Order: sequence, then C-alpha cells, then structure tokens
Amino acid sequence: MTRTLEFCFDYGSPYSYLADTQLDGVRARTGAGLVYRPILLGGVFKATGNRSPGEEPVEAKRRYGAVETRRWVEYYGVPFSHNPFFPINTLAIMRACVAAQQLGQFEPFHRAIYPAFWVEGLDLGDPGVFAGVLEKAGLDPVRIREWAARQEIKDELRAATERAVARGVFGAPSFFVGDELFFGADRLPFVERALLREPG
Repeated sequence: MTRTLEFCFDYGSPYSYLADTQLDGVRARTGAGLVYRPILLGGVFKATGNRSPGEEPVEAKRRYGAVETRRWVEYYGVPFSHNPFFPINTLAIMRACVAAQQLGQFEPFHRAIYPAFWVEGLDLGDPGVFAGVLEKAGLDPVRIREWAARQEIKDELRAATERAVARGVFGAPSFFVGDELFFGADRLPFVERALLREPG
C-alpha cells in the first residue's frame, strides 16, 4: 500500500521552503504520494500561542536561528537569500494558493512563489510584485486574485488551518504520515522512515 505524505506549509516560512526543496527526493526514495496542505501560519500562531522565530525575544536565540538556517542551506545545497521583507502577512498569498489549487494551476504557482520569496527576496506583500511573479509563471494574476477573493476560498483556507491545528500543528513546515505529526525541515529523515515503515 502506497503511503501518503501531507505537507502543511506557508510560503512565509523559510524552513517550509527548505523542506519543499527536498520533497522530490523523499518521494523518489519512498514512492510516497504527496498532498500539499496550504495553511495560514499567522492563524496557527494565534490559535496555539506560538510565534514566528523572527519575533523571538531572546536575542542570542535569534542570532543562533540565523546560523542554523545557513547551516541547513549549505547542507541541502540550495539557493537561498534572506528576504528583507520577512516577516509579512501571507494571507493574500495563501488564499491565492488555494485559488490556484481550485483552478488546477497549483504546480506552476508553487514553482514560482517559493523562489520569488526565498531566492529573489521579493516583496510578495506588494500586489504589483506578486502579480508580476504570477505573470512570469504564465498565470493570470487577475483571475487568481478574483478567485482568491471568493468566500469559499477564504473559508477553505480558514478551515484547513483549523483542521491542522486540531491535528496538533503549531508551526510550519509540518508533515503527516497517517496521523503521525512531524515538525520542521530537520525531521525529514524521520518522515522517510515513517513512509518506508510497513503499515499496521
């Protein structure tokens, strides 16, 4: 029986980006199916009392977090630039992601957004910049914006975030193999082990 990996993510999370760069390898090594679960990280933080690492009050811990990010970037060997606009409110981006899923355009949308945010360092909170990224990816930004404004899209993102919190999610990236939760890009080795484990 093929196992499925659920990936709960927000584009404003640098570690979600780093995890995303590794998922093709995970799929190739395990044969697992992959389901993308867009969530609103701000909503998760509000519901759980958690906060962004960028808002960490302990200065030494913030500095160490930056060191750890560089280490993982070097370990994975992927392009990365600190986004000068981080953190931003990703509500519009994540609604647009759900809209892209509904429109059957998730793959080009997803391929465009993470590099724009975490390689090019663009201000995706700027509607004009965001529209330019979508156009470059061959997508219609007006259509996606219109869909993202629909109540059913707003409701779906809210419900997906609430479902994730109900399952124990407190940050991103979070992964599920069955009902087993794994948090953080550094937990991918354990994710793989769970995917390769015999069910039952």
